[in-house]
Amino acid sequence: MAELTTLARPYAKAAFEHAQAHQQLASWSAMLGLAAAVSQDDTMQRVLKAPRLTSAEKAATFIDVCGDKFDVKVQNFIHVVAENDRLLLLPEIAALFDLYKAEQEKSVDVEVTSAFALNQEQQDKLAKVLSARLDREVRLQVAEDKSLIGGIVIRAGDLVIDGSIRGKLANLAEALKS
Repeated sequence: MAELTTLARPYAKAAFEHAQAHQQLASWSAMLGLAAAVSQDDTMQRVLKAPRLTSAEKAATFIDVCGDKFDVKVQNFIHVVAENDRLLLLPEIAALFDLYKAEQEKSVDVEVTSAFALNQEQQDKLAKVLSARLDREVRLQVAEDKSLIGGIVIRAGDLVIDGSIRGKLANLAEALKS
């Protein structure tokens, strides 16, 4: 996976720098998100992997599928990515772009998995506490998982806070083994 990130990084960085310079971070993020989704379609995967098609044909087909959703700059970006045979990296490019965007905007997506549904007041309180701790604007994505037994698991990038009963039982079992 690190190799894909390494290959995608220069494209994501170039797209980010261009979008930032032209105050178009949100629109570029949306267009790259669409490009990533289209590139993962099974039919599009076959087109992108077809050895008989030139890079220009692959780019043209890709852009035709997306219709008028791409502006001229993104279409040019798709052509450059295609020329270097990197269209299959679009999901990774979009993900890196969004990371750069979140860093610029000092925001973070936080996944919260709880054993029971959290009401809006609990979500707001949790978002406020996490925002203070992470020094970022927090966007919560809440899910429910009964297998946690109780408590919550919080994931923000590479930070994981496991406050679940299942996690505590696993830690206890590990301590008893050693």
